Amino acid sequence: MRSPVLEVRDLSVHFRVETGRLFRRDHYTIRAVDAVSFNVHSAETLGIVGESGCGKSTLARAILGLVRAQSGAVVWLGEDLVGLSEEQMRVKRREIQLIFQDPQGSLDPRMTVGDIVAEPLKTFYPSMSRMQVRERVQGIMKLVGLLPEQINRYPHEFSGGQCQRIGIARALVVNPRLVVCDEPVSALDVSIQAQIVNLLKDLQKKLQLSLIFIAHDLSVVRHVSDRVLVMYLGRIMEVADRDSIYLQPRHPYTRALIESVPIPDPVKERARARRSLEGDIPSPLNPPAGCVFHTRCPHATDACQREVPLLETLENGNQVACLHHRELAPVLEVSDELEEGQSAQVETDDTSPSGA
Repeated sequence: MRSPVLEVRDLSVHFRVETGRLFRRDHYTIRAVDAVSFNVHSAETLGIVGESGCGKSTLARAILGLVRAQSGAVVWLGEDLVGLSEEQMRVKRREIQLIFQDPQGSLDPRMTVGDIVAEPLKTFYPSMSRMQVRERVQGIMKLVGLLPEQINRYPHEFSGGQCQRIGIARALVVNPRLVVCDEPVSALDVSIQAQIVNLLKDLQKKLQLSLIFIAHDLSVVRHVSDRVLVMYLGRIMEVADRDSIYLQPRHPYTRALIESVPIPDPVKERARARRSLEGDIPSPLNPPAGCVFHTRCPHATDACQREVPLLETLENGNQVACLHHRELAPVLEVSDELEEGQSAQVETDDTSPSGA
């Protein structure tokens, strides 16, 4: 088996929170990421999904050293990034880049597109001539579907989809090996989302990139990912290849996420049985004992309230953290009708790339 380019081992990120009044302060610890472990291989896309507040974005920022990890390791090409100085981490960020969720908010409105895309080059390659920088910027703009003659325009002159293409160009201009995509399409119109997803897939093939694709829309994640990691309240619930996790999910939470995706056929959508989760995600200030999902799980038992399930590796290499996953396996399988409907959720046509 090929060796991974990124290994995350028992990574934990905690935040200390103070509540109460002036003379009576209570202190809590939020376990935003709790003992998370996974690998990413060369030219692979790992999708990370979960509800808002489950720790996806915090995990992404911990990998890049933007938030401090309390424990664990982030091993990049054999070197642990946790504990590196800011200057040492700054050098590593040439190889690991980030695409932000808000395309327009992540761009400086006072800078032209050319200056925005060229900024990483000036940071990591200060010896490059102005002509070399301009040629590289125009080349990467063309690669992501932007017109090179738009190099002197400002972000407010572009649509949301075009601004995300600018963000992608900025991330790719220094030839990184791993790109972390933090919900890159959630702020875009549905009609534009497929274009950006298809662009990322094409770029990965052309440049042999490794991607971590974070999202809450499972239909989008399946379209772009090789493997999918499901998170809930800072913990991993399941890790599997994209086909297994949709056809034969082994965790009740994964099944609930799949069923929450609407089918783009109104007749089938109205007819299908609803088994949505009850209640809201628990407060991270006071997470449940035992399995963190047991308060919303329709299959929970007394054992789930006492025991913390370990992430177990199955015969096929997939992983699941559920005490009852073996007896629940037949119950959690997805019907052919639901599978067919969700396969049509993401359109694969990528039209008008420079106008999106």
